[in-house]
Amino acid sequence: MSLGDDGYGNGQDYGEPAGSDRHLTRTRLPEGEGDAYGPNRRGRGGGGRGSGSGLSGRNLITVVGVVVLLIAAIAFANRGGGSSSDESESGGGASAQATAPTGEKPVSGKDGATGIASGFAHTEQGAQSAATNYGVALSGDGMFKADARNAIVNIVYAPDVAASRRGDLDKIYSDQGFLKRIGLEGNGSVPKGMTFVSRATPVGSKTVKYEGDTASIAVWYSSLFGLAGEGSTNPVAEKWYTTTFEMRWTDNDWKITDFSQKDGPAPVGRDQAASSAKEMSDAVQGFGGFTYAR
Repeated sequence: MSLGDDGYGNGQDYGEPAGSDRHLTRTRLPEGEGDAYGPNRRGRGGGGRGSGSGLSGRNLITVVGVVVLLIAAIAFANRGGGSSSDESESGGGASAQATAPTGEKPVSGKDGATGIASGFAHTEQGAQSAATNYGVALSGDGMFKADARNAIVNIVYAPDVAASRRGDLDKIYSDQGFLKRIGLEGNGSVPKGMTFVSRATPVGSKTVKYEGDTASIAVWYSSLFGLAGEGSTNPVAEKWYTTTFEMRWTDNDWKITDFSQKDGPAPVGRDQAASSAKEMSDAVQGFGGFTYAR
């Protein structure tokens, strides 16, 4: 497990990752708002002749072209989910359409003990839904409790992988130094007056590769991790990841066989005051999670 650059292991690494590719993401904001990672761009015009006199012929053609493209894009997006073959031919569903809802029921049931969704369809969409829901379970606070962790591992991993993965995770989550760094007691319990937060919120998923009984699914999500409470030395913070799960159709359901993880893409933060410890604790305890589906 990679404990991360922040010094406390983020609860998102799920064991020993197969690889990590950290990189920077450039975000270009609309004209006038500036680029968060570079100098502002200057608009054309100013005090020259004809400024403010309306669009030139060339500019008018450009505007019309942009409008036509926007109309075409909206019409394409409204077509719905599309077929698996369409997505595969277009680079494995790399467009936003890959995460669009299809109206199909994502799962047929849930595990009674853990609440993890099960019974995903033997389709590309089913693989995306499984990877997304399994990622949420592996990012939750249940991973810090031995019994809950074993139950989660048995459900989300393929049987031939679960045994070895369970041993690795037991070593990680029982490590005294690791628990101390994230603010938990030596036995993994939460200090009195604190609320432990470990939760992932998926933004979207896409198919990297799909071959019927195997699939590679990338899930982009934000993570909340830390201790909410007065005097917390590890306050709840947000971080962004993309995890790619290797999936296999096993025992009539999708299961994880391996994964890799990298930071980001991370959006530019807005000026927003952080909530108080009580507000954060109340929110975590009062807002439940979802079953995620494409």
